[in-house]
Amino acid sequence: MEHIVRLDPRQEAALQAIAHKFVAAHKGDVMKALKEMIILNGHLQERLDIATGPSSRSSRLVG
Repeated sequence: MEHIVRLDPRQEAALQAIAHKFVAAHKGDVMKALKEMIILNGHLQERLDIATGPSSRSSRLVG
């Protein structure tokens, strides 16, 4: 990973609340929630790759 995101306490609390809601939506099954998040991120990455074109994708893979 090239980019590290740092959160302030307010952002961290908001992220934690969203994570709890996401896991709750999966009836408390953290592994199921994680798998869905991975799938969703993959779909979003595909859309981003299409939108930005092949040149930005290849440079990201090299880094």
